Amino acid sequence: MNQHWLTGLAMGASATCIAAGDLSQLTGPEQVTSRLEIDAEVPGALINSEWLGDYFAWKKTVKERTGLSFGGDYSNVFLSASDSLGEDSASGGMYRLFGSWDLTGDSATNGGSLVFKVEHRHAYGNDIPPSALGFETGYTGFYVAPFSDQGTRLTNLYWRQRFADGRWALTAGFVDVTDYLDVYSLASPWTGFMNLAMSTGSASIPVPNEGLGVAIGGYVSDTVYVIAGFADTNSDPAEPGETVDSFFDEAEYFKHVEIGWNPNAETAFLDNIHLTLWQVDERVEVGEPDGWGANISFSTSPFDNEFTTFVRGGYAEDGGSLLELSLTTGFAWQTVSGGNQLGVAYNWGRPNETTWGPELDDQQTVEAFYRIQLFKEFALTPDIQYVKNPANNPEEDDLWIIGLRARFNY
Repeated sequence: MNQHWLTGLAMGASATCIAAGDLSQLTGPEQVTSRLEIDAEVPGALINSEWLGDYFAWKKTVKERTGLSFGGDYSNVFLSASDSLGEDSASGGMYRLFGSWDLTGDSATNGGSLVFKVEHRHAYGNDIPPSALGFETGYTGFYVAPFSDQGTRLTNLYWRQRFADGRWALTAGFVDVTDYLDVYSLASPWTGFMNLAMSTGSASIPVPNEGLGVAIGGYVSDTVYVIAGFADTNSDPAEPGETVDSFFDEAEYFKHVEIGWNPNAETAFLDNIHLTLWQVDERVEVGEPDGWGANISFSTSPFDNEFTTFVRGGYAEDGGSLLELSLTTGFAWQTVSGGNQLGVAYNWGRPNETTWGPELDDQQTVEAFYRIQLFKEFALTPDIQYVKNPANNPEEDDLWIIGLRARFNY
């Protein structure tokens, strides 16, 4: 697995590792500074091209002189289902521009930074976006969640303040809670598993859209960390002005607290166990009840970190989640850091009765992908998903979904 970002456990961004537990942040691979560090170091590409070498060197110079780090990517996904109640295929793309600007103090210890990310999500032609194909086929979930047709949206605009010599950090502003909630090494639908059941919350946490929120996290010892926060449940990243109104006027929030353990910071999300507790307020206008839940995640990476295995599960009591019970297990294999990667995972899920009704059967999902890192800047990922007993499509016992994902970063 890619050790460069896995050593960056951070609240709001990746951090410089000083010693075990001596980190200020606790984040996943798609948090802005984590993503910037991953894309800057890809030693395992099949073709070692330097055609953007001067550009990356210039970006490094800009960071050294001004404290501003920035980058971007364009990704697209193509999906086709073996059967469907409606559309049986979907395709779409996404452009992202993101960065982090260190403005006060030492960015690795007690400094403050402004973090930003803007996106444009779109479907191709008149087709539905990839995020909608799951519901079209009667699946109670997302084959790939973020690839919608929402258009231009504000994903991040927050202040991150490190303190206690970099062991803790506070994040406040326009946040994405998946940057620090229930994180594990394969949670990114841009580079890891596509299906939401294999990602944040195992489809049993009603994760809110990006919007106003506050979170704090850090190490209470060399091996134990804590994360806590809350965020607006009625946010709309495409209308950030209205999101400000909903945060204060409607005051309906998603709250979370997490405690985790790892033997050392350098393999924090390869060898990790954590418990996440969450609670969400009733959403009056959309008619969703309040609820709560718990998720647990365990991962380990023997054999020199080439082989990662994980078991993740969740329980939800109402709250509008997709699943009320979920269990996911799988593995990933990567012989060269930053190189090609194979991932296989299985999920068993029971649909949430308050979301879907009491008559739906349990469903099972298997996903396998192989990410081919052709260049440092370009990866191609064939993906296949199998669904047994899609809960909202009782006429079908089996569904096959064939996918292809491509990502170009700069």
